[in-house]
Amino acid sequence: MPSTFNEKCYELLMQIPKGKVVTYGDIAHALGTKAYQAVGNAMGANPNPIVVPCHRVIKGNGEIGNYALGIGKKIELLQNEGIEICNNKVVNFKACRFVFPPKLM
Repeated sequence: MPSTFNEKCYELLMQIPKGKVVTYGDIAHALGTKAYQAVGNAMGANPNPIVVPCHRVIKGNGEIGNYALGIGKKIELLQNEGIEICNNKVVNFKACRFVFPPKLM
């Protein structure tokens, strides 16, 4: 069971299917917090950036955002999963957005 904030973020990342994206805010909300910047920091500290798919995390406005292996690599990975990118933004962002299932109490 994940114990650190970063581990909890990575556990959520593993739920995002290929061809879908989430925002930093989506992850924060799924964790019951508003710590969007901390989510970004966790993505930047991801020790396995392709296995644990932090390339599927984008900004709330649909922009790609940063990636430890470079923005070009992030775009390549997303496009290989079928996500269309134009001017560093996800095209049809709403259709590509993954929604985490609600937590069961």
